[in-house]
Amino acid sequence: MAASGALAASRAAGPGLTRDQLLELYYYMRLTRSLEERLVNLYRQTKVVGGLFRSLGQEADAVGSAYALDRSQGDILSPLIRNLGSMLVQGATPLEILRQYMAKGDSPTRGRELNIHFGDTVRGFIGQISHLGDMVPVMAGVTLSFKLRNEPRVGLVYVGDGATSTGAFHEGINFAAVQRCPLVVIVENNGYAYSTPTSKQTACTSFKDKAIGYGIPGVRADGNDVVATYQVTKEAVDRARAGEGVTLIELVTYRRKGHAEHDNQSYVPTGEIDRWARENDPVDRYIRELSTHYGFSTADLEAIDARVKLEIDRATDEAETSPAPEPLDGLRGVYADPAAAPVLWYREGIRSAVDQHERPSSWGTHDG
Repeated sequence: MAASGALAASRAAGPGLTRDQLLELYYYMRLTRSLEERLVNLYRQTKVVGGLFRSLGQEADAVGSAYALDRSQGDILSPLIRNLGSMLVQGATPLEILRQYMAKGDSPTRGRELNIHFGDTVRGFIGQISHLGDMVPVMAGVTLSFKLRNEPRVGLVYVGDGATSTGAFHEGINFAAVQRCPLVVIVENNGYAYSTPTSKQTACTSFKDKAIGYGIPGVRADGNDVVATYQVTKEAVDRARAGEGVTLIELVTYRRKGHAEHDNQSYVPTGEIDRWARENDPVDRYIRELSTHYGFSTADLEAIDARVKLEIDRATDEAETSPAPEPLDGLRGVYADPAAAPVLWYREGIRSAVDQHERPSSWGTHDG
């Protein structure tokens, strides 16, 4: 579970990050974990509508990879349900996330969609399709548009290990490879496709080897090491921006919570979760790294912890006062003009539907 020899050598040469950036990585990892912990509390109070999907144990791969993009260049990513950290890096706010999970009327989707299923192309993240692997062909098309317009932009798309066994993944990455799209494909190898262990859904022992079939580079990195993740993704982003096409990156990590909060993980071998929490927690690892390798003090990290707590407390208070969606809000963003319509507008001018029932006599409830 430690960094490979190649990664260790790269680390010794320096991560290419300033001290402020190293601290910012910690901020986003801590914000991701603390925000999800707050969502767990709200979920248990029945204030979260629908399911809650944690990224516990995977914060480093989402934050480190997204941090390698250049927002000033217009780089864009497509997250999965466990990539909250990547959205926060791109500019999503805790208040938006809380409102979205609570299905509030002023949430990004006005309560019509839940969890982190929303996008903002201005800030650089595209709303996800739940069907696994389907965002690969979408992002192939998005990045092809960058190439055709001669824009120096790069796209990044996340898939899980299970998604690499879907047709959409193969078709999308093959198309992107042939067209030399400026795309980075992140495969999060967290050990399980929902409840199916990796060994039972693919015979491939390393997902980076799947890149060979598409004629593109495949790289494997420690997804629980945020700096190593940043470095390997930055190399792929730079390669894509230089016109050299697609890179597939396998990030080895571990999902310490079930598919969603309701999943009791009965399919996980006894002791496996505790072992990963004890030996390879990405936040704990980075705290040790910041203290021993980069010389940050306890006070430096505690200041970030306090900042995160204050931001989440304020966002929670504001989200709880947000209103529920208005019924007619269901029309907004669906019908361009008008944005709102009279109730039962579809019955205007049709009297038969109002003056007499519409049930056929064969139903046994007819006149006469």
